[in-house]
Amino acid sequence: MLTRIDLRGGTPDPRRLLPRAQLDVSVAVERIRPLVEAVREHGYPAIREASERFDGVSPEHLRVPVEVIRAAESELDPQVRAALLESITRARRVHADQRRTDHTTRVVSGGTVTERWLPVDRVGLYVPGGLAMYPSTVVMNVVPAQAAGVRSLVVVSPPQKDNDGLPDRRVLAACALLGVDEVYAVGGAHAVAMLAYGAAVDPAGERRCDPVDMITGPGNIWVTAAKRLLRGVVGIDAEAGPTEIAVLADHTADPAHVAADLISQAEHDPLAASVLVTPSTELADAVDAELARQVPAAKHAERIGTALRGEQSGVVLVDDLEAGLRVVDAYAAEHLEIQTEDAREWALRVRNAGAIFVGAWSPVSLGDYCAGSNHVLPTGGCARHSSGLSVQSFLRGVHLVEYTEAALREVAPHVVTLAGVEDLPAHGQAVGVRFPGGVS
Repeated sequence: MLTRIDLRGGTPDPRRLLPRAQLDVSVAVERIRPLVEAVREHGYPAIREASERFDGVSPEHLRVPVEVIRAAESELDPQVRAALLESITRARRVHADQRRTDHTTRVVSGGTVTERWLPVDRVGLYVPGGLAMYPSTVVMNVVPAQAAGVRSLVVVSPPQKDNDGLPDRRVLAACALLGVDEVYAVGGAHAVAMLAYGAAVDPAGERRCDPVDMITGPGNIWVTAAKRLLRGVVGIDAEAGPTEIAVLADHTADPAHVAADLISQAEHDPLAASVLVTPSTELADAVDAELARQVPAAKHAERIGTALRGEQSGVVLVDDLEAGLRVVDAYAAEHLEIQTEDAREWALRVRNAGAIFVGAWSPVSLGDYCAGSNHVLPTGGCARHSSGLSVQSFLRGVHLVEYTEAALREVAPHVVTLAGVEDLPAHGQAVGVRFPGGVS
């Protein structure tokens, strides 16, 4: 089922040979540009027309009433409630330790620089609602934003035909459990545009969704394209693509575990990537046999099979774990599992991954829900330069510069000199004017 890529014997640049989904976001940007502009210019009518076209729903009011959100929480299945509360508790425990504190550096006598960490004021959180519903994504977006001290949070999620044009009720319930009561039944590129520009949300134009400062959360290629288009109008967390898992495994790995973990991510999307990197042909054969057994029994077998057979998935054979480590660093997976002897030692040597899951008892599914870590992670190789969502994502470092007259006088000649070097004499004059007697 999985294509094999044989890198034994070594290759100077494994990156270009590794399986990867081919997504042209730039083409998608041009396709959604007119819709984004329509939302900016017209607001509610453009959003409603897009909802009719893409979701088959024609909502009269986009904002979900607070009483509906509370009702969704009160009607929540007790087991689902308990699981969500446990997820929230663990996520809060981990994210609370990420909060940065202000720090003052004494540069010279009378001169200090204080770095303050200030939260973004208003954030829009996108929760997908296509092939699957994601109340867990509400948790993963809201918890770090709240831990950072974000003042205003708004959630958008696509309307569902089978829920009277409202977002999924479990998504609404998760919002209620987290204390978020501003929720809009809007999805896709038009939701991102509404968050970025603000828009009227009812036919009379009497109620509005105020624009946000930052948008976070995963979505399909149209959501990703809208985030790219609007980067700069608002801040974004990342351009999230289809989910991916890489497993670095040796002969000690249980093939049933490896196969199940590859399947778990393939279940998300036909474009999801599942990659096994191993020096063991015996393990690769055993995993293939397990996939042949497990996939037909899965609820979403067709979707899983499409993902596993796609160009983005495969088995990469390597000479040894050292070579495997180079391959997974080149691949920079969203989720990386290490199922080897001395798994922690290998995990500590990994340079590029969104999140690393160490050993047989730390599957990606744990991180998706209840590890306490965040599951909003960089995809498409972006883990080489980007991090997953965290409290830091919602904080801005701002420097407070405080110098006394004496401290400024001491350094003034250097400021004037550097201003002259750059042919910006007014910069030097801004210092010199404070010292009529000269700065030398």
